[in-house]
Amino acid sequence: MSLRVRLAQDKILMAPGVYDALTASLASDAGFEALYLSGAAVAYTRLGRPDIGLTSVTEMADTMALIADRTDLPVIIDADTGFGNALNAQRTMRQYERAGAAALQVEDQSHPKRCGHLADKSLISPQEMAGKISAMADARRSYGTLIIARTDAIAVEGFQAAIDRAETYVAAGADVLFIEAPQSRDQLRAIAEHFAGRLPLLANMVEGGATPVTNADDLEAQGFSIVIFPGGIVRALARSAQDYYASLHMNGSNTPFADRMFDFSGLNQVIGTSEMLELGKRYDGSDD
Repeated sequence: MSLRVRLAQDKILMAPGVYDALTASLASDAGFEALYLSGAAVAYTRLGRPDIGLTSVTEMADTMALIADRTDLPVIIDADTGFGNALNAQRTMRQYERAGAAALQVEDQSHPKRCGHLADKSLISPQEMAGKISAMADARRSYGTLIIARTDAIAVEGFQAAIDRAETYVAAGADVLFIEAPQSRDQLRAIAEHFAGRLPLLANMVEGGATPVTNADDLEAQGFSIVIFPGGIVRALARSAQDYYASLHMNGSNTPFADRMFDFSGLNQVIGTSEMLELGKRYDGSDD
């Protein structure tokens, strides 16, 4: 089922954040219907740096291709600002589509951007953003590839300005709206009411961010179609890794941590090692 068709259903789509093929496979096995390739999560893990526009389009496209090789689930990919002007945004569309993305999220921050829940963001004009959306729509090879327009205007220009910008982006051809960092449940509700029935709406849940973390069922009842949890997996793994390394350094062994980790055979079972080896036997000539 394509992402466009899935979003026509009433049930909200939960898309957990992933940052590589392993997390994508684990999320797929957990039963999710779609994934979110977070630019922040890639910055955290591949670069060990904050989400302040350091990640490149090539690093994201390479990661997307590896994920697409591991799972058939549709992937929403973070396109940041399109990595430049409208022509850069077109190139990003082409690269991401070739890599296997089902939807691209593009935002109206200036370049370099920063995480939507950090302070001191700056924006391009709504007209320039509308041009990027139009350019991306012209460049996509498949109508099934969705353009998710994100505005960060609430923190910079206020709530009404964010609504006004979102209206401009709808007119420019956005398939999904993402109004970043609502500061209260009332603002979440107002967004849903304003755009009710017009196009799918995306909500972003960031632990410790500006938006109150809200259950998917509650967001569905308000009228949201997608909820993403982009960086939660990195925060969970970073906490676990911090504890793991501290335990190893203190004890000189992994034994005290054994009940909190896979052993060798356990991990091989999760990643499907035996199945891959059996598949390989079909092609090595050993059965001839």
